[in-house]
Amino acid sequence: MGMAIATEAGDPGMLDRRRLLRSVIAAAAISTPFASAQAEEKPGLFVNLTTDDVWAASKAIFFAHQRALKGGYRPVTIWLNIRAVYLADKRRAPARLNPETPDIHSMLRAFIADGGQVIACMMCSRVAGLTKDDLIDGVVMGAPDVVLPAMMGPNIRTLTW
Repeated sequence: MGMAIATEAGDPGMLDRRRLLRSVIAAAAISTPFASAQAEEKPGLFVNLTTDDVWAASKAIFFAHQRALKGGYRPVTIWLNIRAVYLADKRRAPARLNPETPDIHSMLRAFIADGGQVIACMMCSRVAGLTKDDLIDGVVMGAPDVVLPAMMGPNIRTLTW
Protein backbone atom coordinates (compact mmCIF):
# COMPACT_ATOMS: atom_id res chain seq x y z
CA MET A 1 0.00 0.00 0.00
CA GLY A 2 1.34 3.35 -0.98
CA MET A 3 1.04 6.51 1.03
CA ALA A 4 -1.06 9.26 -0.52
CA ILE A 5 0.48 12.72 -0.79
CA ALA A 6 -1.90 15.59 -0.14
CA THR A 7 -1.82 18.47 -2.58
CA GLU A 8 -3.65 21.78 -2.63
CA ALA A 9 -5.75 20.60 -5.54
CA GLY A 10 -6.56 17.25 -4.00
CA ASP A 11 -6.98 18.30 -0.34
CA PRO A 12 -9.06 21.38 0.44
CA GLY A 13 -7.90 21.11 4.08
CA MET A 14 -4.29 21.58 2.98
CA LEU A 15 -5.22 24.82 1.24
CA ASP A 16 -6.90 26.06 4.44
CA ARG A 17 -3.84 25.15 6.53
CA ARG A 18 -1.54 27.04 4.16
CA ARG A 19 -3.81 30.10 4.30
CA LEU A 20 -3.79 29.90 8.09
CA LEU A 21 0.01 29.63 8.13
CA ARG A 22 0.34 32.68 5.84
CA SER A 23 -2.03 34.63 8.10
CA VAL A 24 -0.01 33.72 11.20
CA ILE A 25 3.24 34.77 9.50
CA ALA A 26 1.70 38.06 8.36
CA ALA A 27 0.34 38.76 11.85
CA ALA A 28 3.74 38.04 13.38
CA ALA A 29 5.43 40.39 10.92
CA ILE A 30 2.97 43.18 11.75
CA SER A 31 3.34 42.72 15.51
CA THR A 32 7.16 42.88 15.59
CA PRO A 33 7.88 46.63 15.44
CA PHE A 34 8.48 46.65 19.20
CA ALA A 35 10.86 43.70 18.96
CA SER A 36 12.74 45.25 16.06
CA ALA A 37 12.98 48.59 17.91
CA GLN A 38 14.52 46.76 20.84
CA ALA A 39 16.98 45.04 18.53
CA GLU A 40 18.02 48.47 17.19
CA GLU A 41 18.93 49.77 20.66
CA LYS A 42 22.66 50.10 20.91
CA PRO A 43 24.39 48.46 23.86
CA GLY A 44 26.49 50.30 26.38
CA LEU A 45 30.28 50.04 26.54
CA PHE A 46 32.55 49.53 29.52
CA VAL A 47 36.20 50.27 28.71
CA ASN A 48 38.68 48.74 31.14
CA LEU A 49 41.75 50.94 30.69
CA THR A 50 44.74 49.47 32.52
CA THR A 51 47.69 51.53 31.28
CA ASP A 52 48.97 55.08 31.45
CA ASP A 53 50.73 54.60 28.11
CA VAL A 54 49.69 57.70 26.15
CA TRP A 55 49.21 55.91 22.84
CA ALA A 56 46.98 53.19 24.27
CA ALA A 57 45.10 55.61 26.54
CA SER A 58 44.46 58.10 23.72
CA LYS A 59 43.14 55.30 21.54
CA ALA A 60 40.85 53.97 24.29
CA ILE A 61 39.46 57.39 25.24
CA PHE A 62 39.01 58.40 21.60
CA PHE A 63 37.18 55.17 20.79
CA ALA A 64 34.93 55.40 23.87
CA HIS A 65 34.09 59.05 23.18
CA GLN A 66 34.12 59.59 19.43
CA ARG A 67 32.98 56.17 18.25
CA ALA A 68 30.83 54.72 21.04
CA LEU A 69 29.34 57.67 22.94
CA LYS A 70 28.88 59.93 19.91
CA GLY A 71 27.68 56.88 17.97
CA GLY A 72 24.68 56.60 20.28
CA TYR A 73 25.84 53.76 22.50
CA ARG A 74 24.73 54.25 26.11
CA PRO A 75 26.00 54.19 28.77
CA VAL A 76 29.72 54.46 28.03
CA THR A 77 32.11 54.13 30.94
CA ILE A 78 35.90 54.25 31.12
CA TRP A 79 37.32 52.48 34.16
CA LEU A 80 40.80 53.71 35.00
CA ASN A 81 42.35 50.58 36.41
CA ILE A 82 45.91 49.61 37.47
CA ARG A 83 48.33 52.33 36.17
CA ALA A 84 45.59 54.14 34.24
CA VAL A 85 44.58 55.95 37.46
CA TYR A 86 47.60 58.21 36.88
CA LEU A 87 45.86 59.58 33.76
CA ALA A 88 43.34 61.44 35.94
CA ASP A 89 45.88 62.83 38.43
CA LYS A 90 45.43 66.60 38.19
CA ARG A 91 48.83 67.15 39.79
CA ARG A 92 50.60 65.58 36.79
CA ALA A 93 51.10 67.39 33.53
CA PRO A 94 48.70 65.72 31.10
CA ALA A 95 50.41 63.89 28.28
CA ARG A 96 49.39 64.04 24.65
CA LEU A 97 50.00 61.64 21.81
CA ASN A 98 51.41 64.33 19.51
CA PRO A 99 51.26 68.13 19.18
CA GLU A 100 48.11 67.99 17.05
CA THR A 101 46.02 65.97 19.52
CA PRO A 102 44.38 67.08 22.77
CA ASP A 103 46.01 66.09 26.03
CA ILE A 104 44.61 63.21 28.09
CA HIS A 105 42.96 65.48 30.70
CA SER A 106 41.16 67.41 27.93
CA MET A 107 40.03 64.15 26.33
CA LEU A 108 38.65 62.85 29.63
CA ARG A 109 36.90 66.15 30.41
CA ALA A 110 35.29 66.28 26.96
CA PHE A 111 34.14 62.66 27.30
CA ILE A 112 32.56 63.45 30.69
CA ALA A 113 30.98 66.67 29.36
CA ASP A 114 29.30 64.67 26.58
CA GLY A 115 27.78 62.21 29.04
CA GLY A 116 30.47 59.57 29.48
CA GLN A 117 31.45 58.30 32.90
CA VAL A 118 35.04 57.95 34.10
CA ILE A 119 35.64 55.80 37.17
CA ALA A 120 39.01 55.50 38.92
CA CYS A 121 39.62 52.17 40.63
CA MET A 122 39.56 52.93 44.34
CA MET A 123 42.14 50.30 45.31
CA CYS A 124 44.47 51.17 42.43
CA SER A 125 44.20 54.85 43.34
CA ARG A 126 45.07 54.04 46.91
CA VAL A 127 48.13 52.04 45.82
CA ALA A 128 49.15 54.95 43.55
CA GLY A 129 48.80 57.38 46.47
CA LEU A 130 45.80 59.17 44.93
CA THR A 131 42.67 60.39 46.67
CA LYS A 132 39.44 61.73 45.21
CA ASP A 133 40.81 65.25 45.63
CA ASP A 134 43.78 64.39 43.39
CA LEU A 135 41.57 63.48 40.41
CA ILE A 136 40.41 65.85 37.68
CA ASP A 137 36.84 67.09 38.04
CA GLY A 138 34.16 64.64 37.00
CA VAL A 139 36.13 61.44 37.66
CA VAL A 140 34.30 59.22 40.13
CA MET A 141 36.11 57.12 42.71
CA GLY A 142 35.10 53.56 41.95
CA ALA A 143 33.79 51.60 44.88
CA PRO A 144 32.19 48.24 43.97
CA ASP A 145 28.68 49.76 44.09
CA VAL A 146 29.76 52.18 41.33
CA VAL A 147 31.88 49.87 39.16
CA LEU A 148 29.76 46.72 39.14
CA PRO A 149 26.53 48.26 37.78
CA ALA A 150 28.51 50.03 35.05
CA MET A 151 30.29 46.80 34.13
CA MET A 152 27.51 44.27 34.57
CA GLY A 153 24.47 46.10 33.20
CA PRO A 154 22.01 44.06 31.16
CA ASN A 155 23.19 45.38 27.78
CA ILE A 156 26.88 46.23 28.29
CA ARG A 157 29.86 45.20 26.21
CA THR A 158 33.37 45.27 27.68
CA LEU A 159 36.60 46.27 25.95
CA THR A 160 40.06 46.32 27.52
CA TRP A 161 43.12 48.39 26.73
